[in-house]
Amino acid sequence: MENASSRGNFATRLGIILATAGSSVGLGNIWRFPVETGLHGGAAFILIYLACVVFFGVPMMTAEFIIGRRTHTDIASAYHRLAPRQPWYLTGYAGILCVTLILSYYSVVAGWILKYALDALTGQMADVADAGQHFTAFSTSAWMPLICALSFVLLTHLVVVRGVQNGIERVSKLLMPQLFMLLVLLAVGSLTMPGASQGIEFLLKPDFSKLDSTVFLSALGQAFFSLSIAIGCLSTYASYFKPDVPLMKTAANVVGIDTLVAFLSGFIIFPAVFSVQDVAPDAGPGLVFVTLPNVFNALFSGMPVLGYAFSLLFYLLLVLAALTSTISMHEEVTAFFVDRYHISRRRAATYMTTTAIVLASLCSLSFGPLADFRPFFGRGFFDAFNDVTALWIMPLSGIVLSIFVGWRLPKELVIEELTNHHSLRYPRWLFVGFFFIIRWVAPLAIATIFLNELL
Repeated sequence: MENASSRGNFATRLGIILATAGSSVGLGNIWRFPVETGLHGGAAFILIYLACVVFFGVPMMTAEFIIGRRTHTDIASAYHRLAPRQPWYLTGYAGILCVTLILSYYSVVAGWILKYALDALTGQMADVADAGQHFTAFSTSAWMPLICALSFVLLTHLVVVRGVQNGIERVSKLLMPQLFMLLVLLAVGSLTMPGASQGIEFLLKPDFSKLDSTVFLSALGQAFFSLSIAIGCLSTYASYFKPDVPLMKTAANVVGIDTLVAFLSGFIIFPAVFSVQDVAPDAGPGLVFVTLPNVFNALFSGMPVLGYAFSLLFYLLLVLAALTSTISMHEEVTAFFVDRYHISRRRAATYMTTTAIVLASLCSLSFGPLADFRPFFGRGFFDAFNDVTALWIMPLSGIVLSIFVGWRLPKELVIEELTNHHSLRYPRWLFVGFFFIIRWVAPLAIATIFLNELL
């Protein structure tokens, strides 16, 4: 097994935060968060979501950091090292499988976004009369969605193959500030729209009559989905952390950035949605590809230049967010091949890229030529991969992660990692709260989400 120095480390703490935040920041923030907010009543959902990311997200992310930084190896080998000859390692392999499947179908969606960004760049988005029909025609065709998906996989490969410092850290330092600049620019532009006040009220004025168990479970599920907890990406990045990195503080910073991106996304989307008649804030998953193109065309019909700029910047923002996530997923499996089989990074990355190309092709074609081929209990490749990861692997891995760190690892080992071998001082209540959440609250909460989704 390679040691930490031969695997490479992040060079700076800023690089650590931006790269790890990039792992979390993705379509879950800019697309799924506004969808969930719209479906569950706006500000009331946001308040519950904020509580979930603070009280669950930070401790769970810290727990995953502990596994990675303690072992300085891939997620599967980490469980082997911390619990030799015990079946905990199966969770690590489940994480490898999970991110491989997610990267496959995520690349398809990222490819759709890439195509919309290219259409916005060439001005074709303004000529779309029926966004729903346009998206259906595009996504069910054979070649263009496939080419876009594979282009995204290859773009991810080009970053990962360059390594931690020269690839992931350098690109994260470039992409994350640009992502934030686009977020702020688009939010400011959106706040000048005619329906901005209604959109702001929807985001900031809670309607507590909307609160029920469904809202809480959706908020908790969104927190875990958005932060990429328990699938191994965070542990993989933490394996590149230096010994002096404060794990809790880093987790809090990453969660803060992730939440800010989600919140700014709401300020972009809802003022625009409320500015057009007969468009509901609970538009659902079709928001990005059907609802928003119609909104942009309606809002900027008399200002084509402004419409061109807003549409282009929005889809470019989604491309950057998707890329930061695909990089982290690709890196998890690449690190596994490097550590487990002692091969070069280039060769390991090529194995992962080849696998992703095959599986992404099947996912993309499941909307077109393979639409009637449903070998997984009536589900095609895209839907089956999504179901297996979101409904089964992610929640079960989250339960195992919390039990492993809370109960299986020696308490002194956990405290050593939290305090960087007692060089950091924290109040006692922080440790009490951390262990209480990890041991009791988190596994019960995740189990509730798991059962709710199944039932």
